[in-house]
Amino acid sequence: MADEKKQPDEEPEEPVEAPEDLIEAEGPDIETSFTDEDLAFLAGDAIEPDPAAELLADLKRVQAEFANYRKRVDRERETARDANTAEVVKALLPVLDDFALAEAHGDLTDGPMLVIAQKFRAGLEKFGLTAIGEKGDVFDPNLHEALVQLPTPDVTVNTIADVIAQGYKIGDRLLRPAKVAVSVPAE
Repeated sequence: MADEKKQPDEEPEEPVEAPEDLIEAEGPDIETSFTDEDLAFLAGDAIEPDPAAELLADLKRVQAEFANYRKRVDRERETARDANTAEVVKALLPVLDDFALAEAHGDLTDGPMLVIAQKFRAGLEKFGLTAIGEKGDVFDPNLHEALVQLPTPDVTVNTIADVIAQGYKIGDRLLRPAKVAVSVPAE
């Protein structure tokens, strides 16, 4: 930068022609090359757009934005509803576990408690509650929690040997993993 600055004792360079002088010297005057009708035609298209077309384009854009907004709100509402349903059902799982224990001990063979347990299970199934983790299923660490590993010579893949606590899910949402004992291949 210091090299580019003029030194005070240097002589000024010769003046350069002004750009207007160059334009006039190189060709005809641009203003006179078009007629007034040509300029009016060009100016009319550029200045006065069709207001109806603009309003129609704005209306279409607003309609598309509103449709996208409505779809997004519906998705968010459905997601919130599913999350709330899952939380309520998750809070009721201990009652379902108590019914399963009572049934395993023979307390729900007949009588009013059997009917109550059946209605309770049917009500939860209406919300999409499904049990996961059955004896003999292939062990899936995304759905099952292995509490015990049992080396077994006759298995080739990790298999559920026993279900300690039933797991549940609603749709694709895991509420509680099944607590299981797993048969693993013996080495």
